[in-house]
Amino acid sequence: GKLVEVMVSICTITSFLCLLAGNLVGMGAILSYLLSISPEGAIWMSAALVFAYTVAGGLYSVAYTDVLQAAVGWLGCMTLAFYSIANEENKAPPPSIGFPSYMYPDDATCEMYDGVPCENDATACCYNTEKWCPSDDNCVVDNGAYPFGDQRIFHDQMTNAHSLTPFPNAVVFNWATIFVLAFGNLAALDFQARCMASKTAKIATIGCAIAGCLTFVVGIPFAYLGSITRVYYGPDSARASFETDSCNIGLGLPTCALWLPDQDAFIKYLTNEVPSFLGGWCLIGIVAASMSTCDGAILAMGTVFSHNIMRNLGSFFPCIRKDLVNEKNLLSMARLIAVPFTVASALIASFYRSSHSLGATGYLLIVAFDIVLASVVVPLFGCFYAKKPSPLAAFCAIITGILVRVILEFTLPKDGYLLMPFDGTEFLDYGAAASTAFPAFFDVPIDQRWDPSVEGEQCEQPRYNDWTGVDSLAAPIAALIVFVFVQWLERNGPLRSFAEDGIMVGYLKEGQVESIEKGADSTNRTAKFASDENECCVNKAESAVEVKALDDTN
Repeated sequence: GKLVEVMVSICTITSFLCLLAGNLVGMGAILSYLLSISPEGAIWMSAALVFAYTVAGGLYSVAYTDVLQAAVGWLGCMTLAFYSIANEENKAPPPSIGFPSYMYPDDATCEMYDGVPCENDATACCYNTEKWCPSDDNCVVDNGAYPFGDQRIFHDQMTNAHSLTPFPNAVVFNWATIFVLAFGNLAALDFQARCMASKTAKIATIGCAIAGCLTFVVGIPFAYLGSITRVYYGPDSARASFETDSCNIGLGLPTCALWLPDQDAFIKYLTNEVPSFLGGWCLIGIVAASMSTCDGAILAMGTVFSHNIMRNLGSFFPCIRKDLVNEKNLLSMARLIAVPFTVASALIASFYRSSHSLGATGYLLIVAFDIVLASVVVPLFGCFYAKKPSPLAAFCAIITGILVRVILEFTLPKDGYLLMPFDGTEFLDYGAAASTAFPAFFDVPIDQRWDPSVEGEQCEQPRYNDWTGVDSLAAPIAALIVFVFVQWLERNGPLRSFAEDGIMVGYLKEGQVESIEKGADSTNRTAKFASDENECCVNKAESAVEVKALDDTN
């Protein structure tokens, strides 16, 4: 119905404001670094560029540029990924070699680096200073951040909250993100636009299947670059920096425990650690991917607002003409309304600063699809899979999803770290510096090592307590329950009758239209048969009267 149509349009437009903003942040970060300009300036430059060619050519410009951008992006990202995987000596940070007076955690690491007996504890194995650091200007050292090394893949990361020990694992948030992106994307406007623009439904289906397979082909090799980037810019690299006023008992660090990640680490890897041509090609591919999303978002928001909201205003406000938006001015209206939407997204991108480890780009993308998962996805499924979808059920589902999502957003505990309060020291937040003593893995006299059990040297660490993700999953579940319940209540007819031309009258599905048409045809045929039969009976009666009159005359 019209009310549900407008509600869905508002939700999806709100979602795509965040989606566009997230992609503008990503493009702005790359252009800001490469061109040495402010992030805000890079964001506005990106917005103006994408807006110009999108509004000029509409869906045709989006389709043609997306083909070129996708081809360049896929090839660039895949080529760089396979090159790095094949040529990098370390695919992930190895066990830390350490530094003078560093004590190795086990015999395997000791043998790997030809360790020597420690001075203060002959039973322990320490860093070989003579081999690795013969002089101050000729040292091979690191920060001791990976005593046992890092891995490219942690195979139980999605099932075990403690798989990343001594670091925490956001397993609940990771699962929630998968569901948000997988199902929320079904209501994405640009995805819907591409499907609807397909020549046939079969072509749309084939296109979706191919795109899904290509996502794995491109995404899986590219994901391996995360561990390779940590080799060059991770906590064990020479470029690493740490928060001085921080301690962590799980890491055994009384101070300088909190690593401060470099937000531009991957861009720096592409511009400094790989061949310039491949790094530039990959950066072009990333920007092209963002541009293909941005142009689709701008086009979709303008189209939906003009076609699905402006066209229906007359039904809500009698003072507005119902033909305010028509076939003649629809395109102009879509182009015009795209201006404030692009400006709004650019403002969000410019002023939003995220403290999350995901950064502004990743978090805004998740928020975008979180909005439609909570509000739109359940009615979308109901429209397709219910034989006679109820407008009232859809309305109640949307309201329920929004209310549950908003209420849980402000009532669930959230400290901003996206980590549930699991047990174990790895789920303790960093505390303030606890002591000036040496960590336990330093080869110093034992009375100079940090003992966290000593009063006055405890590391006070609050436990992480962030239930982000639970609200994202609870909202669509609540909406689904309400939709099914109202749909069941109306199984024998609507609970309430609405005006035939009102905003709550549901649209008819293709099958329902055919059924009504067939019913009308059947009714017409029955009426015609009855009319013919009555006419036949009348004729027979008239003939009988005429025959009887003739007999009487005879």
